[in-house]
Amino acid sequence: MITVVIAFFLVSMILTFEGRARPVSVGDAVSHYHSGTSVDPGTRPVPGVYTYKGNGTDSLSLPPLSQAEGPTLPGTVELRAKGCWNFRIDYSTNHWQSWTYCPGPAGLQEAGGQVWQRWIVGPLTETNLSSLHCDPGALALPEVRSVGKSSSARCTGRSTQITGEVVSADTSRFIGESTIVIGGHSVPAVHFLQHQTLSGAQVGIESDDLWFDATTGLPLENRRSIRVRTDTPFGSSTYTETGEFELRSLTPVT
Repeated sequence: MITVVIAFFLVSMILTFEGRARPVSVGDAVSHYHSGTSVDPGTRPVPGVYTYKGNGTDSLSLPPLSQAEGPTLPGTVELRAKGCWNFRIDYSTNHWQSWTYCPGPAGLQEAGGQVWQRWIVGPLTETNLSSLHCDPGALALPEVRSVGKSSSARCTGRSTQITGEVVSADTSRFIGESTIVIGGHSVPAVHFLQHQTLSGAQVGIESDDLWFDATTGLPLENRRSIRVRTDTPFGSSTYTETGEFELRSLTPVT
């Protein structure tokens, strides 16, 4: 029995060490980068892997776990058909998030996105992939903007480890225009405050302070706070996330 217990403990420690969250380098992100073959017209960011810096923390109340984000957070832009493009940020080796943007008659639309996470619970490795799809017309970057004006959107999604559908009701308010200096270059930026209310399979709120490149829509800065509750067979578990990231270089690596 002692041998079995020791072996179990060692396996648990090895898996926990191997699976712990670590920063993702730009080189690591380039290894999964695909430039795409789209030749559709449209104003989009130059594809490639961008250097972002930031920090954050992901936490679960049940089981009580937490893992760090950053300080390197590579952001990958990949082109899609019909003028669309995908932006992915790697918070850590255990957590990434992506958004898909497409041109529309009223501005840049958010078509949907994904969130992937991995948690190590003793000798067990649990992963979850959440995929969201937004209703047509969900604007990330309106063509016509006025300070204080808000727009709303609705997105629905499902997760591989959670039964049922989650509904996100989003409100985005335009704060104003500004200039952000990145690597010695001045970039025209647009600033939005976004609030999301989740219902259905998961219940909670998310607040985001966002800055985009006014021309291409490339994310420049992101500050967020998330609190979501999920009911499980073992009780209610609350996920919290706080973090921020900012672009450090306008030149991507391919």
